[in-house]
This record gives sequence, structure tokens and C-alpha cells, in this order.
Amino acid sequence: MPQSASDVTAGVGLFVRHRRPRTMREQAPVVAAVSLGGAIGACARYAIALVWPTHADGFPWATLAANVSGCALMGALMVAITELWVGHRLLRPLLGTGVLGGYTTFSAFAGDVDTLAAGQPVRALLYLVATPVLVLITTWTAAALTRRLIIRRTP
Repeated sequence: MPQSASDVTAGVGLFVRHRRPRTMREQAPVVAAVSLGGAIGACARYAIALVWPTHADGFPWATLAANVSGCALMGALMVAITELWVGHRLLRPLLGTGVLGGYTTFSAFAGDVDTLAAGQPVRALLYLVATPVLVLITTWTAAALTRRLIIRRTP
């Protein structure tokens, strides 16, 4: 039974519960942390693109470097947060989803593949295949090395 008329709305023969304002208030700090982190990460990625621009016929090294380094940091961060210490509840959303999510740039990766495909289809295909392989290997390696360092530090 609904508690009040504002608790539910009638759908197609179904009752759908609305989110209570309390839940939204609880999520506001998470949304703020992800937003702040995303802005920081995107600015860092943009700085890399300014320092290391991709020329018209060039290879997108800056995008590749951002994605590979961001995934390495993600592997290390997730091991550190889950196995080394229990951080604040906003640490993972701030650093993982926010900063590293804004820093890694798979939308630019897709655009780079499209740009390369127009003039250099073989290079585009290699980039399309190599990037996911590299970032997965990098993430796993960084996580494994971080885990090994943690084991050495603990008595």
C-alpha cells in the first residue's frame, strides 16, 4: 500500500516508486566528487593534447599516452583502495570515475580512428586493435605490480 499520494505514480497498470529526496541528498556528494574529478582529469588530458598535438597526417600519440597512463593509474588505484587502505567513500568516485574517467579519452580515441581511417586505413585498424589490448595489459600489469609492492610492505 502506498504511504502517500506523492510516493507512487500510476503507470501502465504498475506502481512506480519515486526516489525520495533523502536518497538524492545522499548521492549529491558522489555526483559532486565525480564532476570535480572529471573536470580535473579533462583539463589534464587537454594539457597533454596542447603539449603534444597531433598533426594532420600524424599518429595520435597524446591520446594513446593518456589512455595507457590513465589505465595504469586506474589499476594501481583500485588495488590501493581495495587492498591497502579503506579510503573515504568519495575517494573512488573522485579519483577513479572522476579524474581518471575524465583523463582517459575513448571518445577522442574513436575520433582518432575515424580520422586515421580516412587517409591511413591500415594504421587506423592497428590503432583500433592495439589500444584496447595495450590498456588492458597496462591495467593488469599496474594492478599486479601494486599488489606485489603492497605484499612486500606488509609484515
